[in-house]
Amino acid sequence: MSLDSVQLAENPQRELTSLNIQDLLDCLPHRYPFLMLDKIINIDRDISATGIKNVSINEPIFQGHFPGNPIFPGVLIIEGMAQTAGAIVIAAEREKGANHLVYMLTIDKAKFRKPAAPGDILEYHIKKIQRRRNVGRYQARAMVGDVVVAEAEIGAMIVEGPTD
Repeated sequence: MSLDSVQLAENPQRELTSLNIQDLLDCLPHRYPFLMLDKIINIDRDISATGIKNVSINEPIFQGHFPGNPIFPGVLIIEGMAQTAGAIVIAAEREKGANHLVYMLTIDKAKFRKPAAPGDILEYHIKKIQRRRNVGRYQARAMVGDVVVAEAEIGAMIVEGPTD
């Protein structure tokens, strides 16, 4: 349990502002090598957040994408943005005592502006556009420093999670 989780349990008035790697593993069903996040910061409930991905040359994807010119795949950047949105939704739902999963429904207006490479720190900036019942839409931008490398609108469905 992270420091934020412990402090939240001790002080229910305190808002969750970040998720570390253990919190992400608790929220998301994804595991290495398909977990595209290292942490999430600047969380404002299920409204907005910034996911962080440290791109490393040690990742298996770089064995084939592309030898001699490693580029982090755009589809994995989209996945990282979706995982960030999903994690903040799940964390917010858990604050209410609910156990949910989030499935990606749509990817709209996707644009890839610049490549990301090993050594880059990808920031996934997520902002909720709307949520109606169990469907949410999120504006997402992936940035390296001040440069936008990708952007999209992501639609997601929130469903009941497994019971323990």
